[in-house]
Amino acid sequence: MLKARNLHKIYNHGAQNLHVLKGIDLEIEKGKFISVLGPSGAGKTTLIHLLGGLDYPTKGEVFFDGQEIYALSDNQLADLRNTRIGFVFQFYHLLSEFNVLENALLPGLIKRKDSLRKDAQALLELVGLKDRIRHFPNQLSGGEQQRLAIARALINQPDLLFCDEPTGNLDSATGGQIMGLVRQLNQTRKMTVILVTHNLELARIADNVYHLRDGVLD
Repeated sequence: MLKARNLHKIYNHGAQNLHVLKGIDLEIEKGKFISVLGPSGAGKTTLIHLLGGLDYPTKGEVFFDGQEIYALSDNQLADLRNTRIGFVFQFYHLLSEFNVLENALLPGLIKRKDSLRKDAQALLELVGLKDRIRHFPNQLSGGEQQRLAIARALINQPDLLFCDEPTGNLDSATGGQIMGLVRQLNQTRKMTVILVTHNLELARIADNVYHLRDGVLD
């Protein structure tokens, strides 16, 4: 489903070059749950951004269902991200002026599906926010905000879900609940999940654990 080949990312800082990723090769089958484990600054977020089409590699290719994503136009790449890929980040990126239901609906508005509101309500029930749909983000706990971020990521029924340190702002018990929910979604929906984390205990929930060290994945 997803394949990276010889992926490099170099950031230019004046006279210095920072070589963050050094020839990453990775292949993930549909429905798998994999984790990428590494310390802060190892390039985990950079890797997710390249695999998910949020940033361009300095060198290398990323294939999604056989299509090289960086050969797509900007509009085609944006459509791919919106319709087939979901993202959940450490920081929830919720819109404070919108309530829970409205935040969950946002990515799906481009599709203009008649059933969108019903889909959002079903997702909010799934993540345990059925009774909170009229509340605003500042009225939710950290765990509830992350559950809302997951519902928002799922509104377009993505085939692939990226989770970038999704429990980094949560206590261990709440973090475990969030990852249990992600694992459940992976198993019931056959949705491919890529988790990046510095937490070995969380990483072990996945089918396979990769280590990112010094820009190299093993």
